Amino acid sequence: MKRIQRILWMLAVLQLFFCVGCKKTAVLYDGSNIGETDLEDAIQETDIPEAVDEAEKAAVIYVYVCGEVANPGVYELPAESRIGEAVEAAGGMTGKASTTWLNLAERMTDGQKIEVPSEERARILLEESVQRESSLINLNTATAEQLMTLRGIGESKAEDILNYREQHGGFGSIEELMQISGIKERVFEKIKDQITV
Repeated sequence: MKRIQRILWMLAVLQLFFCVGCKKTAVLYDGSNIGETDLEDAIQETDIPEAVDEAEKAAVIYVYVCGEVANPGVYELPAESRIGEAVEAAGGMTGKASTTWLNLAERMTDGQKIEVPSEERARILLEESVQRESSLINLNTATAEQLMTLRGIGESKAEDILNYREQHGGFGSIEELMQISGIKERVFEKIKDQITV
């Protein structure tokens, strides 16, 4: 009988310990007690800043705006911003700027450089671009003689290019040139900067 009483007494003591442990409190690192609601708030306060930091990082981009703007420099802008917004952030264009060179509606990416050229610089850039284009050999319009000026393209390959062009209605891209037998990546790499479509 005494043994049963002893077991019951031990169970009662254990139950008492469990009830104290079940009390809805928690101990913080500094040793202070807080209630369950306070604990949830504390957990949220420690978790949220990390999530907010990540979201904030993803929500902004940094772009370098230079050239003919009032205040060249690096600017923090919301992600998905347009070039026009970057130019405005830099104080707008100067009186010398070419207002039509850049596509102000174009979206930007993080780390992008936005250079606003002067009217004179834009004219030079346009001339250089036209020269580059005119010096390229157009696969859709070139003669056999013009094609043969390319490295690795002899008379038979030039004829193959002309035949392919006729059969397929022209080239959709310069990479399509590799569809022709004998013109693989090695030959293509040598001439890709000299051709266009």
